Amino acid sequence: REGRGVPAPEGGSNGGRLASHGTGVRTGQIRPGMARSAFRMVGLPALLFLLWAVEGAIPPSPHWKPTWPSFKVPVIVPQLTVNLDKPQFDAEAKLEVVSPCGPSCHKHSPLPTYEEVKDYLSYETLYSNGSRTETEVGIYIVTSGTGAQSRSRTKRQIYGYDTRFSIFGKDFLLNYPFSTSVKLSTGCTGTLVAEKHVLTAAHCIHDGKSYVKGAKKLRVGFLRPKLKDGSKGANISSSPEPERMKFQWIRVKRTHVPKGWIKGNANDIGMDYDYALLELKKPHKRKFMKIGVSPSARQLPGGRIHFSGYDNDRPGNLVYRFCDVRDETFDLLYQQCDAQPGASGSGVYVRMWKRQNHRWERKIIGIFSGHQWVDNNGSPQDFNVAVRITPLKYAQICYWIKGNYMDCRDG
Repeated sequence: REGRGVPAPEGGSNGGRLASHGTGVRTGQIRPGMARSAFRMVGLPALLFLLWAVEGAIPPSPHWKPTWPSFKVPVIVPQLTVNLDKPQFDAEAKLEVVSPCGPSCHKHSPLPTYEEVKDYLSYETLYSNGSRTETEVGIYIVTSGTGAQSRSRTKRQIYGYDTRFSIFGKDFLLNYPFSTSVKLSTGCTGTLVAEKHVLTAAHCIHDGKSYVKGAKKLRVGFLRPKLKDGSKGANISSSPEPERMKFQWIRVKRTHVPKGWIKGNANDIGMDYDYALLELKKPHKRKFMKIGVSPSARQLPGGRIHFSGYDNDRPGNLVYRFCDVRDETFDLLYQQCDAQPGASGSGVYVRMWKRQNHRWERKIIGIFSGHQWVDNNGSPQDFNVAVRITPLKYAQICYWIKGNYMDCRDG
């Protein structure tokens, strides 16, 4: 219904050296001459700017069109990679994360220092053979002309009437944007963000202390039509019954998880880093959805977000929902979209006008993480939470995908 006049639901200091478990290998180094001419280290004022960058908004006017804003995206590159011992894969997979730290708690948390941010954005990489590495990163700001312009009462996670929509029929399930939603073999949801990459929640593969049991042989499932009676073509039956679908699975080659999640888990800072990127062993050949820096809530079309996931109370069904954002912090979006465990890891997206390309474009601006119940001065309040893609997180995830910071300047 979009675009036809009918409202639609979706609109450099290295710091301390790591205590390594193996041999250090430097990667992604920036040559000294290049650093002097094109980069400067992120000082505290610049870091504060990066943290606040997502708060800028364009005041609406009578003819205002929700437009993707431009952001000053920093550069995040690996500096030192060390080998780690193989993990145990002994954690139970969690399909949701519950945290008592709500909007007020997060807003009053002290801002991290530059060294702390570097530490949180360093990351572990898990490979399909069970080996893993840890990578330190450097954070830079481009100053040359190449920069961009500018305890739960209920765990149902359902608020009032259930406003979720189950998506049926291959005409919807196999077409964009619903076709970008995939299922993880650990039970969560992920979103296609490149030809071989899936964005999901970190807790779906790592509980903050250890990798979950299914992470070593992690697979990603793609919905396909389930052919009947050995037929090789599309089902042309006129039956009113929804066409049955099945999952086709692709193995994961490697996984990136930020150290902010591994160090913090679901405490005051851990939920801010509840995201992970999976690289598949082969291309999936489907249209994917690009990632983007999260605008402030007041810049979102109608103040709403959208996401689709495989909620575990509707097995085999892809479930779509949309709702208003109720509150936000630098790193999190608080909303009351109806959701169940299994939807964790879904890509939260919006559709806005891309001025440079003169067209509407959807982008992933967050990752659905889990449920929060907050005791606010004796008044209980429930939220579902999504991790925002900030300029720093965008630079990190984009580098994981493309391997070249110059391709990650447009957030």
